[in-house]
Amino acid sequence: VSTQSTGGVDARDDSSRPMMVSHGNEPHIPFVFDRISAAESLQRAREFANHAHKRRSVRMFSDEPVALEVVRECVRAAGSAPSGANTQPWTFSVVKSEEIKQKIRVLVEAEEKVNYEKRMSEEWKGDLEKIGTDWQKEYLTEAPYLIIAFKETYGIKQDGSKQTNYYFDISAGLACGMLLCALHTAGLVTLTSTPMNAGGKIRQLLGRPEREKVMLLLPVGYPAADATVPNLTRKALNEIMHVH
Repeated sequence: VSTQSTGGVDARDDSSRPMMVSHGNEPHIPFVFDRISAAESLQRAREFANHAHKRRSVRMFSDEPVALEVVRECVRAAGSAPSGANTQPWTFSVVKSEEIKQKIRVLVEAEEKVNYEKRMSEEWKGDLEKIGTDWQKEYLTEAPYLIIAFKETYGIKQDGSKQTNYYFDISAGLACGMLLCALHTAGLVTLTSTPMNAGGKIRQLLGRPEREKVMLLLPVGYPAADATVPNLTRKALNEIMHVH
């Protein structure tokens, strides 16, 4: 057995490598955790909560360009979300093409017009009127990017067989929540829009497989200089949290 050293470390010394432990069919590695003090923990929690509460849904966008690399990093963060059995059932299509954005707007507005005229209840339309929205979606062509979030109802294994995606709705929802936080942290704004009844046509336009279903359509960019948002209030902490 050779004992030759490389870089000052004995060739037999594996202490610098992650120790692999087998649990079932998947190898495990030690969890690396950076412990912080209780004081710093509280400070970080408060800072993040304050930062998160500044996030707003925006419908008025500037056409100022945004570096694609910023959007890439936000999507990369979303991809770190937990998922059922680690199936990661999500795909994010980032649209920057003006032509494709225009086609998506046409598809969405055609369905939204029908929604407002025939499908939505008066109560629903009344609730939407309070936040100043209707069937016209100018932001779909104003924002520099559209991110279409897909949930993958099932996957395809390497051998071509079907992979069950467990809790794909919840898993994809978690990834979208992390995407919202990442975009907000990156200094961008967005809107969580749901293109009712246009999802299938958008999927076909973008060439995505039928097993993927549109979950959210997010315009992404900077707010317009004259952007406004509804004067809304969020529920108080004691309304949403109960300690038992």
